[in-house]
Amino acid sequence: MARIRGYIATSLDGYIADRNGGLDWLFKYDDMDLGEHDYRLFATSIRTVIMGRDTYDFIAAQPTPWAYEGKRVLVVTSRPISSPPGELETRHDVEALIAELRALDDGDVWMLGGGRLQAAFLERGALDDIEIYVMPEIIGGGVPLFPATGLRLSPKLIETKALDKGCVYLRYNFS
Repeated sequence: MARIRGYIATSLDGYIADRNGGLDWLFKYDDMDLGEHDYRLFATSIRTVIMGRDTYDFIAAQPTPWAYEGKRVLVVTSRPISSPPGELETRHDVEALIAELRALDDGDVWMLGGGRLQAAFLERGALDDIEIYVMPEIIGGGVPLFPATGLRLSPKLIETKALDKGCVYLRYNFS
């Protein structure tokens, strides 16, 4: 059974994107040394990437090549996607998607980006763990790490570590 995992950066004040959906505050840390927590190492354990439509639209608008070549990519949306930059499939039923993901046995699943989709999975007990990288930036508003849904959880802290450039790594388990 595949594990469904989060791997995400947030500002110190709890936002994953600024008020305009931008990540300039985060991109300035692209050269930091994450050591054993580096994205490229994380990505080797991932076979399937799932994301919401807002995250997909942001990634598709970037001038960089499609970063998920060779991975199964699922976008949760009810709107059609025309001319995607890489291979992907769409889903709209979160319950059916969770059942589909749980049946996979060829690698872990990465819940990429967006707090709304993460919240939908958390509400259904379907996010196993999350790695959060807290960046030393206060951006004053934007897209929250976890949207206000009324959901209350007490995840178990598995690991914490101070990393390069003032970043703090946190790993929580939800099971």
